[in-house]
Amino acid sequence: MQLQKTEQARIQHYLPKVIFLTAAAATLLPAVEPPVALLLGLAIAQTIGNPFAGITPKITHWLLQLSVIGLGFGMNAHMALKAGKEGFLFTIASITGTLLFGALLGKLLKIEPKTSHLISCGTAICGGSAIAAISPVIKAGEKQISVALGIVFLLNSLALFVFPAVGHWLHLTQQQFGLWSAVAIHDTSSVVGAANKYGDLALQVATTVKLSRALWIMPVAFITMLLFRNGNGKIKIPWFIGLFLLAMLLNTWVPEVSTVAPYLVHSAKTALSLTLFLIGTGLTRQAFSGIGWQPLLQGILLWVLISTGALLAVFYLV
Repeated sequence: MQLQKTEQARIQHYLPKVIFLTAAAATLLPAVEPPVALLLGLAIAQTIGNPFAGITPKITHWLLQLSVIGLGFGMNAHMALKAGKEGFLFTIASITGTLLFGALLGKLLKIEPKTSHLISCGTAICGGSAIAAISPVIKAGEKQISVALGIVFLLNSLALFVFPAVGHWLHLTQQQFGLWSAVAIHDTSSVVGAANKYGDLALQVATTVKLSRALWIMPVAFITMLLFRNGNGKIKIPWFIGLFLLAMLLNTWVPEVSTVAPYLVHSAKTALSLTLFLIGTGLTRQAFSGIGWQPLLQGILLWVLISTGALLAVFYLV
């Protein structure tokens, strides 16, 4: 009897890990697209949970950055420069408008200032990366960071499914969809996932514009430091953007690199599916508990504003 109980305890201990690793391995198959990988991770989070919760956030962080660098080997510098110029005005207008509207909503809804600012920055620039970069500048607490991340990740996950459907419904060109998704979807992971599903040109435009948008973390962080009067805050510079640009330049002007580039891009897209799976495993019920309706409403209204405004802009101007 005691031996049977010991065996059952061992099964209960190892079974969640086996299921988790099997699901993670499945996301590496070509048939599993990024949205499916995210749903699979979400299903794991809501059922057995993440048995490796202590290490997956770090793995996700590095895997996403490596995926973005790998995608650079599928880009052409001339096309990227053209896309960057077209997305420049969209970037300035959307970031400024989102931050101002976010500050107004924060005051109207009486949201704690640091939480409100993190939600606004996450929506305006690049989701979790912006929140991670801005939080030490304002010395945000764990609760403030978790609330902002929970809201951004929730809406970011929805965007991965909603945006491609809306794009096809409105018959957006790949150029239009690339610009729209880069401006209106929070995290780089979902931008790349949605654009990759829409088409190769959409992926090139979206990745270039989104990463150029991420550079705005630095001036926004500096302004944040002045607004919150915190001279001791540290600004995290997104170094992987430089390596992405280097990969793109090598692919454009070094013939030897272009021969292996397709394999690197394929590996990056595969790694992206695994990244989205790991992100999904972090979206537990506990992650969303205690968010509060006011911060959630702020996040939704900001997302609707930037999504609608950017869609109208690309629909009629591009």
